[in-house]
Amino acid sequence: MAAQKRVIAGAMSGTSADGVDVALVRISGRGLDMSAQLLQEHHRDYATTLRRAIAQIRQSGAATLATLTEVGREISLCYAAAVNETLLAAGMSGGDLAAVAAHGQTLYHHPPHTIQWLDPALIAAEVGCVVISDFRRADCAAGGQGAPLVPLADYLLLRDARKNRVLLNLGGIANLTYLPAGGTIEEVIAFDTGPGNCLSDDLMRGQEPGFDQDGKRAAAGKPMDAIVKRVLAAPYFAKPPPKSTDGPAMIHLFTEAQKTRRPLNDLLCTACVIAAESIGRAVRQFLPSPPDEVIVSGGGTRNTTLMSLLGARLGAALKTIDEFGIASSAKEAMAFALLGAATLDGVAGNVPAATGAKRGVVLGSITPQP
Repeated sequence: MAAQKRVIAGAMSGTSADGVDVALVRISGRGLDMSAQLLQEHHRDYATTLRRAIAQIRQSGAATLATLTEVGREISLCYAAAVNETLLAAGMSGGDLAAVAAHGQTLYHHPPHTIQWLDPALIAAEVGCVVISDFRRADCAAGGQGAPLVPLADYLLLRDARKNRVLLNLGGIANLTYLPAGGTIEEVIAFDTGPGNCLSDDLMRGQEPGFDQDGKRAAAGKPMDAIVKRVLAAPYFAKPPPKSTDGPAMIHLFTEAQKTRRPLNDLLCTACVIAAESIGRAVRQFLPSPPDEVIVSGGGTRNTTLMSLLGARLGAALKTIDEFGIASSAKEAMAFALLGAATLDGVAGNVPAATGAKRGVVLGSITPQP
């Protein structure tokens, strides 16, 4: 029997660590029969000091216990404020939610070890509802990578009976989901291709606005082929899926490939070429047939240089997910709302073919309404 309609707030902070995206989603159905309607979306920036603290932890791989607790509290308060602001804009309150499905901030990811930092009890207290969090651990416990977890939502929202589709998310890390025409959930292929925006964002750290707006600086630079070749020679890119990676690992490869100091615009251009080329190679090497459509989402869609480079490397129609009625900025948060619904229903949310898990498992931990 189909589950009753419920509203879930999906909340996501990606590897770019710039803030929290919230999607208020009305979900009906259960399991593979779920459907979703986006009611409201919202983004709340992290404070500059919090962004710097997260970047320091991720790059150094270390923090004092005091810093960890302080950062965890600030992340959680930002999550709660972002959800409450979204509810206010929609004329709703925490009592109208079945749950908040909160991803948390990735501080470390090297499967099976992974940390998505969050205090769900604090969010539950601030919003006044059930919170579902820590989605990756159950998949890791089942032998999986704990990522990517968006393929279930990709399949529910955008599978097509006649077209082979690639859903490409350009976050800090780029990941793709391949949906074969008329395919089943078991036929879905999904994995992290490598860097999305993380190389460019790292280059722009400490400069306003903290990223290469519209890719303008990259467009003014020249790519350095030697650096591109050194980075793409790393074993990760030739490794077949299932696989996942993290921003610090990709940034390390990029930094190590630079023999001397280079002009910033040239480095930004090179970062875009590495992202586009790694995605293009992944599509050619690891998918059983070429896609008819590539549907792109995430912050990288605003980088016109990256999008242009991608278009030249992908022999398929390149579209943004906005053209399908789903806001690019809300897509991953919507995915976690759907995963949260699966958790409440006791339904497996991972796709073992994508994560490498031995079996499907119910994801997440549930913190009750206070």
